[in-house]
Amino acid sequence: MNDQVFRVKFWGTRGSVAVSGPEFIRYGGNTACIEVQCGKRRLIFDTGSGVRQAGEALSREGVEQLDIIYTHCHYDHIIGLPYFTPLYNPMMSVRLWSGHLAGQMTTGQMVKQFMRPPWFPIESDICQACLNFQDFRTGDVLTPFENVVIRTDKLNHPGGCVGYRIEWAGRVLALIFDTEHIAGELDPAVLGLIKDADLVVYDCTYTEDEMPRRFGYGHSTWQHGVKLAEAAKIGKLALFHHAPSRTDDEIDEFERLARLRFDGTFAARDFQVIDL
Repeated sequence: MNDQVFRVKFWGTRGSVAVSGPEFIRYGGNTACIEVQCGKRRLIFDTGSGVRQAGEALSREGVEQLDIIYTHCHYDHIIGLPYFTPLYNPMMSVRLWSGHLAGQMTTGQMVKQFMRPPWFPIESDICQACLNFQDFRTGDVLTPFENVVIRTDKLNHPGGCVGYRIEWAGRVLALIFDTEHIAGELDPAVLGLIKDADLVVYDCTYTEDEMPRRFGYGHSTWQHGVKLAEAAKIGKLALFHHAPSRTDDEIDEFERLARLRFDGTFAARDFQVIDL
């Protein structure tokens, strides 16, 4: 294994709810889940439906230690956790982190409330892995392991959401999963997280034409993502959190239009791998 690899794998790129069908083949239908590999260490950001296949892959590779870091706990970002097979492996060590509910609910409480009857047939104490729950507040700097720095800030989303800037081996990945922009303004929190990043994953659920009807839903657009990319002088922009109704052809067109304005844009697909 290359000890300096900085790899991003998209296990789920859809927002709100998982989808299937012939019109969703190329970009996939799993909800939010991204694996980040920093050398020998693995981080999972959110456990949407895509985390099931991530868990199977990690088990095949023999990974025995990983961190799960949540942006927030809306259904599409947590629904896959009970089906993440490493949780049931006594040889696994898993740390789970969250900060969006600081002062209201701990990470451990969040997981235990989600994995219990009547919402799920068994409780979280069925998990045989060594689980460790970590809490933080937005604005904190996380150091999950040596030489990896994760900066955090608050995003504009109902119920709270955390944006992340992962710095490792001289490279930067920014994850802006769910956030709503204000027309004509560039959020200074987002700009701070994405400045000069090599890759930014950004919430592009809607278009600017749709935004007046979606005010308060907590999501942004590919057009605003492009504006942020230009202002922050980033390397590449990944369009993410595709609306469940968005077909492959529609996403193709958004990618084409975005590239006319910012050539480093691509629409993220399930199972896509990017090396920074």
